[in-house]
Amino acid sequence: METRTPVFEEFDPASDCDCPGCVHWRRVLPHSTTGRHPAAHRALILAAAASTTLAVGHTAPALAAPHSSPRPNVPAGDEPGTPQGDKAPLYGPGGRPVEPGGVLKAPASTRAEIIRRAKEWVAAKVPYSMYKYWSDGYRQDCSGFVSMAWNLPGNEWTGSLDQYGVRISRDELQPGDILLFHNPADPQRGSHVVIFGGWTDYTHTYYIAYEEAPPHARRQATPYAYWSHSDRYLAYRYKGLAGGATGGKPDTGQSGGGRPDGEQQGAGQPDTAKPEGPKDGARYPGRAYFGPGANNKHVARLGRMLVERGAGRYYRVGPGPRWSDADRRATRAFQLAQGWRGRNADGLPGPQTWALLVTGKGNDIRAGASESGTPASPSSHGVPGYPGRAMFRPGAHNEYVTRLGRQLVKKGFGKHYRTGPGPRWGEADRRAVEAFQRAQGWRGGAADGYPGPETWRRLFS
Repeated sequence: METRTPVFEEFDPASDCDCPGCVHWRRVLPHSTTGRHPAAHRALILAAAASTTLAVGHTAPALAAPHSSPRPNVPAGDEPGTPQGDKAPLYGPGGRPVEPGGVLKAPASTRAEIIRRAKEWVAAKVPYSMYKYWSDGYRQDCSGFVSMAWNLPGNEWTGSLDQYGVRISRDELQPGDILLFHNPADPQRGSHVVIFGGWTDYTHTYYIAYEEAPPHARRQATPYAYWSHSDRYLAYRYKGLAGGATGGKPDTGQSGGGRPDGEQQGAGQPDTAKPEGPKDGARYPGRAYFGPGANNKHVARLGRMLVERGAGRYYRVGPGPRWSDADRRATRAFQLAQGWRGRNADGLPGPQTWALLVTGKGNDIRAGASESGTPASPSSHGVPGYPGRAMFRPGAHNEYVTRLGRQLVKKGFGKHYRTGPGPRWGEADRRAVEAFQRAQGWRGGAADGYPGPETWRRLFS
């Protein structure tokens, strides 16, 4: 019986493959857009052997060698593999080489500009690559992304970015700063850098990270400091930050980064104006001392001052050192009494609220005054009782988590609870919420297991 030799095609891998074989061929043939992949070479050899065997009349399967084992630096889950290129000049129109020996002067930039540039790459979904350059001349890897956002004169890498920054502590992180991990023993394993966009909530366990990572530039909530090697990331502030705000203190009265994405309250707003009068012991302690989870002497003092200004009806007990909804409602009532609205009457004391209370200035809360926008229970997005997403995140521990869990059990979605429900947010809570959301016919991001206003409304209706 005539046997026909099967035909096998050679293939080349994608040009940005970074397995050891492809990296080698790109170095040997720098002008080639593709490399001779080791797996392809082995496949040809085995295919040839298989065809020879078939030609002499033996039946044997044609085997193809599998791709080389997964890269050791690519973890599972959300953490990307982030190999990177070396220090290099800008590419494209107007590209200019990096001066050898030493660090160039850091161009002046503001936090808002840094975040704006980062968002542009995220919006464009710039593909990740160690060897390609975007239209602005910056390399499409993690360090090229930061070089772009910081507007550096060239493409740096994790081994040189720190020279453009000043070391800061975790508590000093502000939008536009970076979290950097450089592994000098093996830079291709673990080394990575991201731009800090602000804390996601008061627990400071998650933050908004802007980063270039496979498959493309992204913005997402990330556990501090990163998905792995968390203890090896260091925080840096750009030396060229406009206004000289590169020292060890935050630029605002907010501790730990303030609002995500660099969003700041506009100049001249009531609670951003520089307070007049309070000094020394009467000085505003900072927003970090107020809000869900806070438990300190400043909360107790705030409550006492509010009671003196007509907010006694909001407190059933206390005031005390643990932040409660009574403190939020009382603070908001005082802010409304000053004629403030919107974010300036959010129930969280800023510098000007504190200054008016300490000095006895401003308007008192009038008895019987309208409490429009101040319902008996917390509200958000027009949904009575909904306390906001910050109450339902990893690390959250509050009464709303317990209330949510009990209602889920009551509605028949309690099979994921082995104990409880209790006040600490856990995976059982998330899975129970997800089950409820799916029961509404929601899918994808609408059924992520975290209760939003509509989930809350339907659950408690």
